[in-house]
Amino acid sequence: MERLTDAEKELMDILWEKEKAFMKDLMEAYPEPKPATTTIATLLKRMQNKKMVGYKTFGNSREYFPMVEKGRYFTTEMSGLIGKFFNNSVTQFASFFTANAKLSEKELLEIKKIIENEIEKKHK
Repeated sequence: MERLTDAEKELMDILWEKEKAFMKDLMEAYPEPKPATTTIATLLKRMQNKKMVGYKTFGNSREYFPMVEKGRYFTTEMSGLIGKFFNNSVTQFASFFTANAKLSEKELLEIKKIIENEIEKKHK
């Protein structure tokens, strides 16, 4: 799966939220200052080439939709990050994250609970 640029990711977030949208819907979803329609069209074309976005034609209009689930994209991105910066070691990533993210005690306890729940699932 190809990586999205920041601008493509912003547009993809809109599509993931809306599930399908015409150009006018996409334009309305952007905050001010809104990008030009041609900019959005270019982004959509690049994302189609990456097989991330598809469309259906209705007359002269196209209704765009995401071809990749948000969770799947996020998982792929995180795996790449862990591979690139942490030698494919989730343990190294977790150690770095918990030491450097300035987490509160409450947040650390929540993470601990998530991990304990995952361990329980593996023992069932």
